[in-house]
Amino acid sequence: MAVNPWQLLDTATVPGGEGTLRLMKRGSEFSIMAGSTSLMNSRMSGSEEALASLAFARISQQKQPHMLIGGLGMGFTLRAALAILPAEAKVTVAELVPAVVAWARGPMAEVFGTSLSDPRVTIREADVGALLHGEKLYDAILLDVDNGPEGLTRDANDQLYTVAGLRRTLRALRDGGVLAVWSSHTSAPFTKRLAMAGFDVEEARVRARGASGGERHHIWLANRSRAAAPRPARPRA
Repeated sequence: MAVNPWQLLDTATVPGGEGTLRLMKRGSEFSIMAGSTSLMNSRMSGSEEALASLAFARISQQKQPHMLIGGLGMGFTLRAALAILPAEAKVTVAELVPAVVAWARGPMAEVFGTSLSDPRVTIREADVGALLHGEKLYDAILLDVDNGPEGLTRDANDQLYTVAGLRRTLRALRDGGVLAVWSSHTSAPFTKRLAMAGFDVEEARVRARGASGGERHHIWLANRSRAAAPRPARPRA
């Protein structure tokens, strides 16, 4: 039986010269690759969708939630978020590589559907770390910019996973907010760093293909702990 070969549609250099991404297509299937590593595939969206649903479950009481998604990718997390967020919500998507946004509007337009034109969505062609400077900006921060905190595709992203970087993320969350981090594997050191930064941490194992199975991926769900919450002012004597 003839094998349908992969076709190279486009390449893109990661800003800062940190590698090259390739957009591949085989029939109706797409893949974004870095070297020999497939970062995402259009047939495996279950764990990225779980990233959105698990995070939303922790902020569902918010009437006008603001969600920051780090990494557009193939839009799995974005589309899953839009399907469950209320009409008053805001979703900011940070994508470092402009070509990935162009691919979403071009060769992968059918995959993305109308998600990029949704009035709740703002696309920022920027490093997600640049959007974390400030206090109480977001109800949920979702990070899917690497293969995990120990599997970096870009050296500069390491700052997101340090204790100092996680404390900055903690400050950017509103009261009751959640940080959700996707990974292809677990990492005990990262779990420890989350706790050191002031988060209460839960972990979830999810399937790459959702209910259809596939590889097991990992999601951290980190909320502001009581120790990290601002202390009430002491009454005057």
